[in-house]
Amino acid sequence: MELNKKVANFTVQTDEDKTVSLKDYAGKPVILFFYPRADTPGCTIEACGFRDSFAKLMKAGVVVLGISRDTPKDQAKFKAKYDLPYTLLADVDEKVCNQFGVMKEKNMYGKKVFGIERTTFLIGPDQKLVHIFPKVTPDGHAEEVLAMVKEMKL
Repeated sequence: MELNKKVANFTVQTDEDKTVSLKDYAGKPVILFFYPRADTPGCTIEACGFRDSFAKLMKAGVVVLGISRDTPKDQAKFKAKYDLPYTLLADVDEKVCNQFGVMKEKNMYGKKVFGIERTTFLIGPDQKLVHIFPKVTPDGHAEEVLAMVKEMKL
């Protein structure tokens, strides 16, 4: 993914098992945050951070989308359990993960695993990539993204 380049459109299922495409959000800035797995500790902290900042993000005119390799059903459970007010995307076949280059070899408890590296992409209203937050720390991340949105006046 290159900054200031248009992001290629993608289509996935949502937590409501509806089909959605990136182009559906043209004209609005989009926060697309990739997380490893629904309802795990770090992912819950990150998702709830976006939930708690959601009103401010909405006021700034930003669309928030969370995405992982979970199924629409698992995304729906996660959304309901933590009262998440934004759409979760199900990238079961990893097409979007591969498009954004977030699949990485990671070390989990001394074991090598291949999975999503927690990364957030800020996409402008013109669907160009304006900022990448790599190797995200879940705690406080939503406020960090909100600050960047305000700074960039998206």
